[in-house]
Amino acid sequence: MKTKSQEIMLPLWNFLFFSFLHFSSFTVAFGGTGNSSASENPFSPKASFVRYWNKQLNRDIPKTHFLISKVSPLTAVDSAIFSKLAAQNHLDSRLPSFCSSAKLFCFPDLSLSLEKHSKDVNFATYLNKNFTDYGSGSLAGADTFKNYSENDSFRRYTRNSVGHKDQFNNYASGSNVVDQSFNTYSTAATGGSGNFDNYNHEVNVPNLKFTSYSDESNGHGQSFTRYTENANAGEQSFSNYGKNGNGVPNEFSSYGKGSNVIGSDFSGYGQTANGAKDTFTSYAFDISNDPANGFKNYGEGGNAAVDSFSTYRDHANVGDSSFQSYAKGSNGAEVDFTNYGQSFNEGTEKFTGYGQGADGQSIGFNIYGRNTTFKDYAKKGVTFKKYNQSLNSAETAQGHWVVEAGKFFREKMLTQGTVMQMPDIKDKLPARSFLPRTILSKIPFSSSKIGELKRIFHAGDNSSLETIMLNALKECERAPSPGEIKRCVGSAEDMLDFATSVLGRRVDVRTTENVNGSKNYIKIGEVRKINGGKVTKSVSCHQSLYPYLLYYCHSVPKVRVYEADILDPNSGKKINHGVAICHLDTSTWSSGHGAFIALGPGPGRIEVCHWIFENDMTWTIADS
Repeated sequence: MKTKSQEIMLPLWNFLFFSFLHFSSFTVAFGGTGNSSASENPFSPKASFVRYWNKQLNRDIPKTHFLISKVSPLTAVDSAIFSKLAAQNHLDSRLPSFCSSAKLFCFPDLSLSLEKHSKDVNFATYLNKNFTDYGSGSLAGADTFKNYSENDSFRRYTRNSVGHKDQFNNYASGSNVVDQSFNTYSTAATGGSGNFDNYNHEVNVPNLKFTSYSDESNGHGQSFTRYTENANAGEQSFSNYGKNGNGVPNEFSSYGKGSNVIGSDFSGYGQTANGAKDTFTSYAFDISNDPANGFKNYGEGGNAAVDSFSTYRDHANVGDSSFQSYAKGSNGAEVDFTNYGQSFNEGTEKFTGYGQGADGQSIGFNIYGRNTTFKDYAKKGVTFKKYNQSLNSAETAQGHWVVEAGKFFREKMLTQGTVMQMPDIKDKLPARSFLPRTILSKIPFSSSKIGELKRIFHAGDNSSLETIMLNALKECERAPSPGEIKRCVGSAEDMLDFATSVLGRRVDVRTTENVNGSKNYIKIGEVRKINGGKVTKSVSCHQSLYPYLLYYCHSVPKVRVYEADILDPNSGKKINHGVAICHLDTSTWSSGHGAFIALGPGPGRIEVCHWIFENDMTWTIADS
């Protein structure tokens, strides 16, 4: 039990402590240059990490070292305040301030907007907005969304409108973790059109929901061009899309082309519609990896519908598609599948109740892949041509799956004077910083604690942020491969500890200096062999998408590591300083690994080299 004097002294000590943190004139100088001009408050996270590095490795870290830039930018005062809030489980009460001050990746808390816009509107570079009753009941006119960004909600958009045209150009292009919702979009609209051009092009983790999209509309056409092309992960959901519509033409062109693990669900799409015309061109086409598509009650009970799937999932890698009650009970349906599912690696297709009970339908499959199951489909009016049984062979696959030029190369290429192509090494993830250990240790990091994490970071149920966190947590919780040592780290100190636990205390860490030369031809300048070119082991650290900077670090045995000046091939001028790692033992790699598609011959038969991409890094034993 505290005495009265203790109760008086406690807040006084707290005041004096925080005042000392704020006004302290003591500094910590960064080593490496002998210049003390670059200094930090000794209680700041950066200063704390500098001391930790110097003590653990028994040498000063250079003040310009790239790892310091990833340490939390929090001031000493803010670090102490947020640490206290974390300890009290109240960090969520100051989340916007915490995210901003600590340089984290967080979703904004959108408040409901009841703005109504019945006139033509042109939006440019607009973001984080909630549109309710937008354009409802409008006559003719057009709305244009250009360079429109992420985290948007459209409710009852152009509902009951007549002849209204909507255009989404470069919508959320190049964004990270887009989350958009379209509810009752163009419901009961007459005429007009909706165009999505370059929608979510080259984004990371798009989460898109279209509910009752063009439901009961008349002649309202929708066009999706380059929709989620070259995107990574993510999910799209189309529920009751064009349901009960009349003469609704929909076009999906280059939908999910070149994307990685895009999941699409079409539920009640065109159900009981009249005269609907849907076209899917280059859907999940060309080096898409593991696309998952579901069509449920698609065109069921429709009249005179015309559906066309051209190069659907052609040249994709694996992937699963499900068609349930597709065109079931329809009248005069015409459906064509051309180059359907010619995957690089076998995927699975399931057609259940396909065209069953339909009248006068015409369904054609022209060049479709293996692993396709047809159950309870119509026995009349269905034609099958050119069933391909050999797409999983390496010879055929190599002709279909194109690995980015320069992504993998042989060790002999790391020779001065070699001209080669460099892949895209640019970091596509949002910029974030590590957390101080004092805060990180108070935040749970387990998929079993996802409820608490959602509360802290204001993540809604089934939201993109929840998916992001679960994906990272599951990868971190995955059992290591045989012989692998792995750890996910959220602080610079934790990364240093893991590297030294594998390699010892005499270590160095390297990364490629910048992104110059990326996606272009380069010339190799002076080459330096780390550890004298001896076979060694390393620790590689790759970013994971998470609210704070998170790295997946793991041991890599039997490698050689190189540094090389990268030159402009025309002028000979140095433009970059690259770090490359060569894996000498590939015997345990999958035969379908992109390295063997690009280089041949197969696992265990060649070494494989690659550049260390922007913001990734490799730790090695330090040269003497």
